[in-house]
Amino acid sequence: MQKDFSKHWKSSKQPRKQRKYNYNAPLHIKKRLLSTHLSKELIKNYKTRNISVKKGDTVEILRGQFRKIKGKITRVNLKKTRVYVEGAQLSKRDGTKAYYPIHPSNLRIIELDLTDKKRKQKLEKLGKNVSQKAN
Repeated sequence: MQKDFSKHWKSSKQPRKQRKYNYNAPLHIKKRLLSTHLSKELIKNYKTRNISVKKGDTVEILRGQFRKIKGKITRVNLKKTRVYVEGAQLSKRDGTKAYYPIHPSNLRIIELDLTDKKRKQKLEKLGKNVSQKAN
């Protein structure tokens, strides 16, 4: 088995191969793995189920010890495929607080950060295309 990432990777049922694919994937493919479900209201507005996570989005944590906590995303780690959310912090022995890394599949976006013009245009385009097809 090769250690490097292969474009010709075929999906496998084996979790070890799936983990290997995710770990060795280049950053432009890892960016796609950072998508998260939207809330029901946002799904109705933008006519899409999920979107890539971005710093500044408000999310709700669905799984783990911090579930039901809502907060803004402070940092996104593309290499480790983890997101850091305000409110999801552990206190260390010396009293300092450290953000807890959370996988994006365990989150739901409640409010989008639309300061990025490209992202805003893309979402508006998605909403318009679906409404035109329905007519």
